[in-house]
Amino acid sequence: MSASDTEAMQAYLTRLRRLTTHVAVDEASEQADAIVAAGASLGELDEVSVESLTRWVRARPADVYALGLAVGLSQEKLKNLLRVAFGTTSWVKAVAADARGVVVWLDEELGLLEALEAQRHRTYTFGDVLAARGTSRQTASRAGVAGKMIEDAVEQVVRDLGLPYEMRGRFVGRNGETGPADLAVPGFDGALIAVACKGFDSTGSKLTAAVTEVMDMASVSFAHQYVLAVVDGIGWLSRQGDFRRMHALLEQHRIDGLYALADLDAFRADLHAAAVRHGLLEGPLPDGPGVSVPGEALAARVEEPDAQLHLDL
Repeated sequence: MSASDTEAMQAYLTRLRRLTTHVAVDEASEQADAIVAAGASLGELDEVSVESLTRWVRARPADVYALGLAVGLSQEKLKNLLRVAFGTTSWVKAVAADARGVVVWLDEELGLLEALEAQRHRTYTFGDVLAARGTSRQTASRAGVAGKMIEDAVEQVVRDLGLPYEMRGRFVGRNGETGPADLAVPGFDGALIAVACKGFDSTGSKLTAAVTEVMDMASVSFAHQYVLAVVDGIGWLSRQGDFRRMHALLEQHRIDGLYALADLDAFRADLHAAAVRHGLLEGPLPDGPGVSVPGEALAARVEEPDAQLHLDL
């Protein structure tokens, strides 16, 4: 951590939570069971041909994902390629429209028949299993879990206060420019409060992109528009340069609030104050139970909210 980091930023980093739990690679799950069942079914085919696989995908359209795995496609890559080839990210819809076409496309573009013939009866060693885990995105399906957890927590606060809102869009700011927001009050047209919800337990360029989104919100917002950000997850501990740029927006008063999940009570109070200022609510902050904080607090973390995070209204 840089010596120039403020005490407020250092305190914020101590409040970061683990948003996703560790899942053992051999832990049972519905998705894993479905993949195992699909693999067993493919292994039982008398032959691998366009005709046999066409019949197979018609009978098991949801299992086309397993064919993608056989040729090295993650779920996200399969969706993106399907969008280009068939105009949909849903393999179930693609199969319903053209089952044979899906099989032919997977074979011509990615060598599906040869890959299945070579793989389905092969005996795999433990080293093969480790290599597959090391070169694939085994946890890709969990990538959006952390961000959605924060969105859900923020949305619950907004709903409990009785505020009108819209989720995930772009709000209109100065000179007709727009900025991204995960939640806007009362809506994206005529937004008075824009909220960013950013949670990451893993690291990578997506954290830089999240910071850029918050900076864009700050750049286009009117003076009367409140920009708040709820940001958490241990991924930021490995991208402190990105987090430093975002925290600087708070210190420079370019955004109006920055909160970890441990600060949800402070977020609730500040959101209420901003809503009162704009005439969306009346009266003092209503009494209520403390805001439920999702995620896993780390044993060494300090949970007290930092008073510097509160809006001065």
